[in-house]
Amino acid sequence: MSQVKAVNVEIQVVLGRATLPMAQLLRMGRGAVIPLDTSVNDEVWILANNHPVARGEIQIDEDRIAIAVTREANVYDYMAGGA
Repeated sequence: MSQVKAVNVEIQVVLGRATLPMAQLLRMGRGAVIPLDTSVNDEVWILANNHPVARGEIQIDEDRIAIAVTREANVYDYMAGGA
């Protein structure tokens, strides 16, 4: 069990995706807003070492933001950019 505890796992939460031309990206400055392909109530993707493992929802409680796991991820949906 001690070997398992020594394994590092990077966790990421993907809120949404956007496609834009490189020229537009280079023109963006501090505070720029990038519109994503999701809405407020859409589930987020939870990745472990860049691999989709779960879906979740954002929960906000006062000044804390958390992600609640809602179901396991479908890797094919993630690769297709689907929900």
